[in-house]
Amino acid sequence: MLDATTLARVDNVRSLWLRPRKARRGEPPLTLPRIAEAAVELLDAEGIDRLTMRRLAERLAISAPSLYWHVDTKDDVLDLAVDAIFGELTPAPRDDGWRANVTEVITAWRTILLRHPWAASVPARRRPAIGPNFLSWMERLQSALAAAGFTGPDLAAATWALYNHVFGSAAAQTALTISAEERRIAQEKLRTDGFPTLAASGYFHDDDWDGGFTRGLGFLLDGLERQERAESPGP
Repeated sequence: MLDATTLARVDNVRSLWLRPRKARRGEPPLTLPRIAEAAVELLDAEGIDRLTMRRLAERLAISAPSLYWHVDTKDDVLDLAVDAIFGELTPAPRDDGWRANVTEVITAWRTILLRHPWAASVPARRRPAIGPNFLSWMERLQSALAAAGFTGPDLAAATWALYNHVFGSAAAQTALTISAEERRIAQEKLRTDGFPTLAASGYFHDDDWDGGFTRGLGFLLDGLERQERAESPGP
């Protein structure tokens, strides 16, 4: 059991991953992995807006009070679910350079996020993703960038540029809904309302998500490679 002193010390620690576990004699046979599995199933089937502690308890065939012995809030459940999906893929590190390793990581992230469409919006919420599975991926990303020579603020900036690209791309792809008729009308308005560049580029007809993601990642990696070469000491 947590004593009063410990409870006071962790009162301001919101993340499930940073709080000590509560325990009681005769605790029900419920584990965090089981909660995470049920949460992912519920989120995949019905979306993030339908996730409630009551509905999750029903899926687990337990009472809500039993669930609250393991997680305090819906945010705790989302923390578990996000980390669980990042444990689904574990590609081996590549030996053909930092760009290949970064591409491997970012492409795997996109695969995970598109497989679980609710997930792309979660990191933009109030809490960081700091579960062990997600951190192992972030470690792989930063180790690849560090191998390329990035350090300090440059390492952080490169990390978040890539992170934002994959999460932003996945969030847009999974959330955007527009009908063919809406596309047609919106595209025509670009022409008549004075947006010639957008009209010429077919802005509202651009739905090549895979191609756009790949080209955007290439632009980022090209820029990072130029930056790395510019800062590398000469021969």
